[in-house]
Amino acid sequence: MDVAVLFSGGKDSTMAVWAALEAKEDVKYLLSVKSRNDESYMFHVPNIHITDLLAQALEIPLMSVETDGIKEEELKDLKAAFQDLKDLGVEAIYTGALYSVYQKSRIEKLGDEVGLKIISPFWHVDELEYMRKIVSLGFKIIISGVAAWGLDESWLGRAIDDECIDELVRLNEKYHVDIAFEGGEAETLAIDGPIFKKKIKILEYKKEWHLDSGVYIIEDAILENKKL
Repeated sequence: MDVAVLFSGGKDSTMAVWAALEAKEDVKYLLSVKSRNDESYMFHVPNIHITDLLAQALEIPLMSVETDGIKEEELKDLKAAFQDLKDLGVEAIYTGALYSVYQKSRIEKLGDEVGLKIISPFWHVDELEYMRKIVSLGFKIIISGVAAWGLDESWLGRAIDDECIDELVRLNEKYHVDIAFEGGEAETLAIDGPIFKKKIKILEYKKEWHLDSGVYIIEDAILENKKL
């Protein structure tokens, strides 16, 4: 099918792109929704501006729309984007939904209204196996935001690897931190992986920390050729 992927640049939407390509779908577009509200219920916010660069690295056209990020109202902007994709011949939307019924149910409702199939390939996946799979496939994912007990400022900008996952397992046992961050414990950003034609090189960044949460903001980045 001709498909689009709802894409934030985080680990889950990046894995949705991977899954679509593995399924031999023709991925025509990435769809990124850029919220002006940091507290959006629907849309990933930290470093959403990097999706432009990521689309270039993936060599997939990006459709980017903006929203005020007001709860429920933001869905109107997403529906308009879905309609635009439908008009361009897209038949289905892939999402990176894992466990969020709030997000998945609303996306599926919009899909029904517009006439697009919604596919969430990792819905209710075993989270530990999923995180291990991301690493084993060769994706480089960094942590771009944290907001949970046990995740301090040192986690900002950290790459997710097996050692990191081992620590998350321990934090899950101690603080009930969700290993795949489905409780909003952390945000992520993909900067390289097997489906990337080029990788992201971060040139400048800053960390913002507020009492018990923080974000890793990329201020400047470029595309870099990958070694053959």
